[in-house]
Amino acid sequence: MGMLADATRLRLVVALLDGEQDVTGLAAAVRAARPAVSQHLAKLRLAGLVTVRREGRRAVYGLADQHVHRLIIESLRAAEHRLPGRPEHHGGTDGPVPARR
Repeated sequence: MGMLADATRLRLVVALLDGEQDVTGLAAAVRAARPAVSQHLAKLRLAGLVTVRREGRRAVYGLADQHVHRLIIESLRAAEHRLPGRPEHHGGTDGPVPARR
């Protein structure tokens, strides 16, 4: 969970909820410089939260597995409940993830 305490790393894993992306796409999605995104991805990879695979010269990143995917969604839902005017619970459904800001 400590890895997700950084805002850029959190935005990166949220962007990866939609599927695999390369560094260029992730940098655009989180509005950060490519070198910074690469460093954050390396930390997430060492923590076992993301994987990387090669497509030629391109590195493509994705969430490590469905457990990590679920962890991210549940973390976002838990945080959402701390906001005023938000529902107390989701009733155990796998509904949509809160909108990205």
